[in-house]
Amino acid sequence: MTRTPMGRLVGTADGTELVVSRTFRAGIDDVWASVTEPERTARWYGTWTGEAGPGRTIKVQMAYEDEAPWMEMRIDACEPPRRLALSAREGDNVWRIELRLHHEQGSTGLSLVHHLEPTDMEQVGSYGPGWEWYLDNLVAAREDTPQPSFDDYYPAMKEYYDSLRA
Repeated sequence: MTRTPMGRLVGTADGTELVVSRTFRAGIDDVWASVTEPERTARWYGTWTGEAGPGRTIKVQMAYEDEAPWMEMRIDACEPPRRLALSAREGDNVWRIELRLHHEQGSTGLSLVHHLEPTDMEQVGSYGPGWEWYLDNLVAAREDTPQPSFDDYYPAMKEYYDSLRA
């Protein structure tokens, strides 16, 4: 199936953000629950354990990655039901991710924001398709439809995301 990439790079005072969004015909509290409750995140991203709260660290199982590894994620901000900011360390890399929600006229918009480090710019061609796939996993989990195939995202979307850096 051909998928259309929807992400964009946004310059900010602090650097560059990779933003990928989806819209749901649902209340904001229901979408918030889909991205914060462990039994619901398990359906599209992975489950998590620990005591959640700003400044605390939880363990997240990356259920759809090879070998389903566990990784620690720090909750940098939690402002229900509008904003969740997380950071994780993978080797020398630090990932800073935000989920931003807004509700308008019966729909809830969700933007996944990956705050890019200057060294991350070379990886936009792989980050973008991955986030597109995860958000479409969320759509499939919410609609109880089959999970999309990662092959429809990468390498198919790589060129689009690489071109955003130009």
